[in-house]
Amino acid sequence: MAGRGDPPEGEPEGLPGGGDDEYRSVVFDESFIRAARLQELSARERMADHAHAVRRVPPAASRRRRAARIRHGSRRLLLLFLVVVLAFGTAIYLGVRSPYRPQLGRAVDQLRMTVIPLVPTGRVPGGAPDDLIQRSPAAQFRVGASGITLPAVRSTENFSQGQVLAALTTAKEYLVASSLDPDVLAGRSVRPVRLLLAQQQLAQFDRSFAAPADDGRHAPVGWLVRFDAGKVAQAGSGVRVQGTLRYEETTAGTLEVFSDHVFVYALRPAAATALPVRDASLFTVRRGLRLRFDRDALQTHRVELLLSEVQAGPQACSAQPPRTLRPLLAGEQAKPGDPAGTDPYRTGQAGIALCGALSRKAQPSPAV
Repeated sequence: MAGRGDPPEGEPEGLPGGGDDEYRSVVFDESFIRAARLQELSARERMADHAHAVRRVPPAASRRRRAARIRHGSRRLLLLFLVVVLAFGTAIYLGVRSPYRPQLGRAVDQLRMTVIPLVPTGRVPGGAPDDLIQRSPAAQFRVGASGITLPAVRSTENFSQGQVLAALTTAKEYLVASSLDPDVLAGRSVRPVRLLLAQQQLAQFDRSFAAPADDGRHAPVGWLVRFDAGKVAQAGSGVRVQGTLRYEETTAGTLEVFSDHVFVYALRPAAATALPVRDASLFTVRRGLRLRFDRDALQTHRVELLLSEVQAGPQACSAQPPRTLRPLLAGEQAKPGDPAGTDPYRTGQAGIALCGALSRKAQPSPAV
């Protein structure tokens, strides 16, 4: 017996599920309809003409529509490709031409240094620290970092005013860390100075302290001011400082800062504990530094030292590269014949000391 919905004679043979299932897999999308050769007339068109329910679409028109769609899609793809190429080319051009790109891989020069001990011509004057200062050329010097003043800041051709100020500020930080920091002066630490140096100069810096050499490259006192804490200690109310800073754009990507400062330290023997201190002496260090900055250094807050010229006294003349400065204290004097004469006719001399004489005018005047 046939099912309720089946025809009395059953489903047609060879068509499982009925004849309508034959068309279930056929999908008529828009592109199929547009490509059809026969097009059904609209209701209004059928009312006007009862003879035909459909009209034939010319093959050429169908091909033209298809070609137009292809051309339109191709133009869109070409436009998108041109936009991508233009953006990529612009990015490359700006990257090459921009003056603010970091100069990666630039070679960094080693620091060249000259250290000249200044030998006194007689005994070193002594007395109370403040009294010595008032009787010396440092009487009008400022105390500490206030003596390191910045010049008027203006932009250069390729560096903005802010970048110039950043270079001068970093240079001042280096002077403070290397000339005024108590831990650095006492030889307890080099970290405050090391943190400000260019990465490429750290190997030279470390070697200068691990294996000092009299080669103009590896003297600790070329990098910083350092005393032997076992022999001397600071006395008085602070370090007196005076000097100048100036800057110059040397190349389109390089800014250099030139520093010339005098630091005056009141020192006493490390073993002296009596207060007030009455056996102090003055020790003067003149430091001339040439520091270089590129835009990468300005961003990383580091400095590259090119040149360090140090004159320091009163101290004895020595051919050995010192790990620290070696001041002569109150009442002491240099050895007779120090510095020794240099014979320019004698070849093969080793350990020739480069020393200078400390002028009496550079020391405190006699007490009245």
